[in-house]
Parts: sequence; structure tokens; C-alpha cells
Amino acid sequence: MAALVAETKRGQEPERAKRTWWKDAVVYQIYPSSFNDSNGDGIGDIPGIIEKLDYLKALGIDILWLSPIYCSPMKDMGYDISDYRRVDPRYGTLEDVEMLVHEARKRSMKIVMDLVVNHSSDEHGWFKESRKSKTNPKRDYYIWRQPKFDAEGKRWPPNNWASVFGGSAWTYDEMTGEYYLHLFTPGQPDLNWESPVLRKEVYSIMSFWLEKRIAGFRMDVINLISKTPDLPNAPVTNPKEEYQNGSMYFANGPRLHQFLQEMRREVLDKFDTIAIGEMPFVTDPQEVLRCVKGRKELDMIFQFDIVEVDSAPGQSKFYPHRWKLADLKAVVNKWQTFMISNDGWNAVYDENHDQPRSIFRYVDRNAVEKSFQAREMAAKMMATFLVLQSGTLFLYQGQEIGMGNIPREWGIEEYQDVESLNFWNKVLEERGGDPSKMKDVMEALQSKARDNSRTPVQWDSGPQAGFTKGRPWMRVNDDYKEWNAAAQIGSPSSVYSYYTKLLSLRRDHKNIIVYGDFEMLSHDHEKVFAYKRYGYHDPDIGKAAVIVVMNFTDEAEVEWDLKEGKFGKEGLLQKPEVIIGTYGDGKVTVKDGIVRLRPFEAVVFWGDFVDVGMGGGPNCVVS
Repeated sequence: MAALVAETKRGQEPERAKRTWWKDAVVYQIYPSSFNDSNGDGIGDIPGIIEKLDYLKALGIDILWLSPIYCSPMKDMGYDISDYRRVDPRYGTLEDVEMLVHEARKRSMKIVMDLVVNHSSDEHGWFKESRKSKTNPKRDYYIWRQPKFDAEGKRWPPNNWASVFGGSAWTYDEMTGEYYLHLFTPGQPDLNWESPVLRKEVYSIMSFWLEKRIAGFRMDVINLISKTPDLPNAPVTNPKEEYQNGSMYFANGPRLHQFLQEMRREVLDKFDTIAIGEMPFVTDPQEVLRCVKGRKELDMIFQFDIVEVDSAPGQSKFYPHRWKLADLKAVVNKWQTFMISNDGWNAVYDENHDQPRSIFRYVDRNAVEKSFQAREMAAKMMATFLVLQSGTLFLYQGQEIGMGNIPREWGIEEYQDVESLNFWNKVLEERGGDPSKMKDVMEALQSKARDNSRTPVQWDSGPQAGFTKGRPWMRVNDDYKEWNAAAQIGSPSSVYSYYTKLLSLRRDHKNIIVYGDFEMLSHDHEKVFAYKRYGYHDPDIGKAAVIVVMNFTDEAEVEWDLKEGKFGKEGLLQKPEVIIGTYGDGKVTVKDGIVRLRPFEAVVFWGDFVDVGMGGGPNCVVS
């Protein structure tokens, strides 16, 4: 807190405390295929999004982030783009996008689009030209290399890099006798950012959409656009696999910052935008900070520590890994305190289209599934965990109603995602094609597959959960009659209603919750996750800190000592003032300074402040 006090005594706020619309914002990610279908073809679409704008506004949303809606052969659900300026007909038209932007702006909401420019589709016109000949003008839009041959004359890829989705990261092209690089599927060839002509094409695409009044971009795997030039072999870290993780050579390469600075100069600074980067394979906070500090490159980064806490280092995400609450605390504490103390900015999230549902991930699924109330309380607790952290807040569609993972009873035939199916088929082949030996793989998919977040949004208890009047592209979760938006909107005790209250609290006290400081409490408590938020200048409320306390178990009477909260006033240790709680009764059981928490209970208390003196101006509020 000393740094905060020193800054405010000089009458200056740290850079991170400067107000901007994108820092205050609540962002809601829409996965268009699964959001709302307006025409009965079973696929969500842009007119379907427009139909739900009032719902989103009532929830408290400021920005809608759309996963890709561009033309695509859908080999990776739209993250393989064949035309960056056209809308895929399954989603609608360019005029529909313009109408969406218009209707959103009428409701004081903004639209952010996904920008996927580490790679394109192999059906993009650029790639079709690139593969025609080695002398084609668009040849260097992509990364081509000659094959290698062993002593027996067998052809091999240029290096041993593994694709993120399994197998080699290289595919041989018979037409020109060379391999092209694809860090994801063969249908997603990597673009060559070393080409200045290619970069100009990208900047032109960005300007095209910004001129249509979208508010910015979420940039898919943007840290992969610069690779180590000679593309060396990766070290062998998994001897059982033919191809190895080469991320040390293709993530955050030598020209990444140069490319991002050029992008800001050539495009972003010409508009009032938000620029959100996704950065897999990077855990070094300093490297992330270089991308966001001072807005010379991006505004914020999605770091992956939060969604890898349950993954074993160096292993496939599908392999089970035991973790403790202390591990989750360490991740949250690392990024909250680092960004705050270094004038960076956090993108706060725990769900998206690539991740399973948070209530079945960070909480014991068996406990959550015991009863409706257990799941409801767990969903509210996870909402409290997320919403009150510092940074720009990101929610994923259905998170606000407590949507869950794919049911355990579903078979592999219900899974659609290329990553899930590749993993299943690889292990099935290794086990002799015997499905009876795949129980553990099925359990892994039920826990970690991307499919878990892609089931259609559950709007009501009618046929297909109100998502479509036709046959949905992906099966609707069987629990939709109990878990749907219509059942929750009118219920004051629902998950949806709790989210609206939390988001209102965040908005009303942004000095504390959005821009304030962070302190992790009770580091060693095995069942309770607790943290404290300190505000800057909030003279109207007479309070300047909130203490967030959560029981991450389904056990009753879990104890937490109020002294851990550093409340500031002795009286608060006997009678703490509750702001909000998951049980909704405004009550908390306290005896002899010990809080006794109910199953999955989260309670938010007011703390007190210390006046450090501002020469007659607003107080610097710390605790």
C-alpha cells in the first residue's frame, strides 16, 4: 500500500487508475452458433443476438464480444477464416452486423469482434494463390519450407513441432513440393507476419471493421505472429511423442512487440478502440506487461494461468491433474498484484468458448451435482470470486445462469470439436480401437473439452430450450428445464439476479472494485478463498474497502477468523457489515470473532479506511 499512498499524497493517481470506458466495462462473449437462432435453421445468428440485446442490457453488459462471424469452412468453428470482409451466410449479412452495432449503440453498448490473424483458412484466396507456385506474389503470405530427408530418403517435415491439436505442425503440399506451417489444424495455415505486404492487408481489414463503428478487437493467439526465424527443432520434452512442443520458438517471438506497435500506430490509435490480446504459452508476467503497459501495444491480455491450474505442466490438458485451492489463490494473487503494482491492466475471466464451465471446474463437480441448491450456491460463489477482482470483466454466454458441462451420460457422438475428436481418435488408435478401454478419456472430455461451453444457451423450458425452432447444430444440455434464463429472470434468489446485483455493486463502487488495490487473505486456508479490495477516493460512501470471503466446499460451518480480514475498526470484528451474500438473507453467523460459512457461501463485507491526509482534498482510502 505504500506505493499507493505515495502517489496519492502527491495528488497523482497511478496510470492504471485513470478512467476509461473499456476499464469500467463488463464484456459478454457471444459464441454465435450457440447463442440464439432467429430463423429456425439450428444455428445461432446475428438477428438472434439483436433479439437478446434488452436481456443483455438488463444484466448489466457494456460490450459484446463476438466470436468469429466471417466466412469460414468451419474446420475450427470459424477460427479458420476464408474471407475477412464477408459475414458467413449462416450468421447473416453485413447489413445485419451494421444493424447490430446500431441497436447496441442505442442501448449504450459496444461491439467487439474476434480478429484471427495468426492464421487464415486454407480456403482463403490468399492461400489458394500462395500454393500455386513458389514465385506467386502471395507465396510469402504464408510460411513455406522445404522438406528434410533422412539417410533412407524418407521425407520429413522441416522441424519436429507439434500442432496444438495433435500431429505435426506441418503439411506437405504436392503442388510445389514444400511444407506449410499450421500451428493448429492443416486447414489453418499460419500467416507470415515477416511480410510487410501481408501486414498491410491485415491493417486494411481492421480499418474496414472499425469504420463500421465496432469498438475494437479480441485478438486470437496474437502472441504467435512472430516466430524464431530459423524455426529450429524443439527440445524433446515428451519422448513418447513423435512431435514436440515448440512454443519457445513460436510464442512471443523476436518481432512481436515491433508488430504490435506498428499495428497500434497504423490502425488502433486512429480510432477509440479496445484491443484485447490472447497470449497462450506465456507465464512470465514481465513479458505480458511489455504488451500492455502504457498502451503502446495492447490494452489487456488474456493470460492462461487461470485456466491451466488444473493441467499438469508439459502434459496434454486432458490428463488429470490434482490441484489445491492454494494453487488458485497463487494464480489470482500473482496477476492481480503484479498488474496493479506495475501499472498494467487485467482481463478478468474464468470461462470462454475454449474452456469448460467454471462451476464444474473450480468446484468439486460431485458436490455441485448433489442438488439444485448446491449448484445454485456454487454458481453464485464463483460469480463473487470473479466479479469483484480488479480489471476489465469478461463473462461468457450462459455463465450468468449457471450453465454446466456436458452431461456424463453423453457419448462421443455428441462431441463436435476438432480438439476433442482428435484426442479421442489418437488414444483410441493407441488402444487398439477398443471403445471399452476409453472410460478415462471420456471422463477427461467431460471435464475439459471445449464442447462443454458450446452447447446452446438455455433460454426457457420449451423445446430445444428456446434456442431454436429447428434442430440445433449441437445437442441442448439435458438440464435445460431446470436451468434456463426465463426461470431465473423473475426470481430474486436466482443466479441471474445475483449477477445483476454484483455487476451493479461493481459499477456503483468502481473506485474500489475496478480501480482499487488487491490483497490476498488467508493464504493457507484450505477451504476458504478470501481477498480484500481497497479503494481510491470514494468520500460519498464512507467506506473504502470490501472483504470477499468464500467457502469453496459443500461443508457446513467452515470457520474463518475475522481478524484475517484486517477490517480497520475493532467493532467490525464483532458485527461486520454485510454488503451482499450468496444466501441472500443478509445474515452471517459470527461467534467470538469467527465466521461460520455455509456450503458454497460467499459473503462480501464492508471494511474501513484510514485517512492518510490529502491536504484538504479527497481522502486516500486504504485499510
